Amino acid sequence: ASVGKEVERDASSRAGGLIRRFPWRAASDGGHGVTPRTALLRSAPRQQPEGKGKGLEYYLSQFLCLASLVLLLIFLGILVVKMVGSGWLDRREESFNLLPVDCDKSTDDFCQAKQKDVTMAVLHELYSYLSVQAGNFECGNPENLKSKCIWVSEVKEHVLNVTGSSSQKFEAALHWILNSNKDLGIRLKGKDLSELVSSVEEVFCLESAHPQMGLGCRFRRAVVTAITNLFLFFWGLITLWGILIYLRYHWRKMEEEEQAMYEMVKKIIAVVQDHYKEWERNLERYPYVGIFHVRDSLIPPQSRKKMKRVWEKAVDFLASNESRIQTESHRVAGEDMLVWRWTQPSYLSDSEH
Repeated sequence: ASVGKEVERDASSRAGGLIRRFPWRAASDGGHGVTPRTALLRSAPRQQPEGKGKGLEYYLSQFLCLASLVLLLIFLGILVVKMVGSGWLDRREESFNLLPVDCDKSTDDFCQAKQKDVTMAVLHELYSYLSVQAGNFECGNPENLKSKCIWVSEVKEHVLNVTGSSSQKFEAALHWILNSNKDLGIRLKGKDLSELVSSVEEVFCLESAHPQMGLGCRFRRAVVTAITNLFLFFWGLITLWGILIYLRYHWRKMEEEEQAMYEMVKKIIAVVQDHYKEWERNLERYPYVGIFHVRDSLIPPQSRKKMKRVWEKAVDFLASNESRIQTESHRVAGEDMLVWRWTQPSYLSDSEH
């Protein structure tokens, strides 16, 4: 019998140890009043989802992150366009040999003289010379040119020396450019660079629309252009981030100010109610209390300037939202002043509590 009792005590101690080790077991398993696991889960504090309350600042942050990514893509695009685009434009000179000239249907002097090859050579050399000069002007200007627009006399001298053609062929080429509807990359300008030229006699200088630049120059100009645009976008993003930070700071200050206003309202209500109770016990002379007296009792002198907005908001809130406090005007010590009066009897307030 003693051995059986010892075995029972050993079994019960083991069961108690298991219950202490696994407290989530139901009371029905051990019968020792252990709190069930489901009750523990229900009593545990639940975490509020953080996804709620995402306001304007959340969407602004997402927009700025997206704008940063778009900025990087724009920078790479500008770099590629500047590098590849200029080289593609330089190949326009190859199309001069393919320009269609319908001499059978045309009646101008150029086609009647059957000088297509000579005129094409003049145009080709004219385009090449102007594009090289414009490229030099854009890439450091080693020849100290005053403008990309080269004087017609200088262009004429160069073309005639290279091609060996006559002045009439040069003028015929200019005339052909004026009458052509195609973009040849050569601009004819007069003394007034803003006005269009209508005749060969008005031509004062010639300018290339497609400067011929080397790979290093194109790369340098592409980098400068991309960095300039990147700088502008960067400052734009900084401005937007600054606005976002200011808005978040402003919203936080407004929330803090609003919370401080509600705390001030509670204190004012407590002061006015206590004053009324003391008047009912004949501890105060008047049932009302001055507004500025309440302010001076709640806010120390060094904080009144800082708490001015909070106090004014609290006063306005009480005037429009609190029916238990009535704002009145009384003459106290020979001066008219605004006071607060508690309008609810004390027995009603006590019953509410």
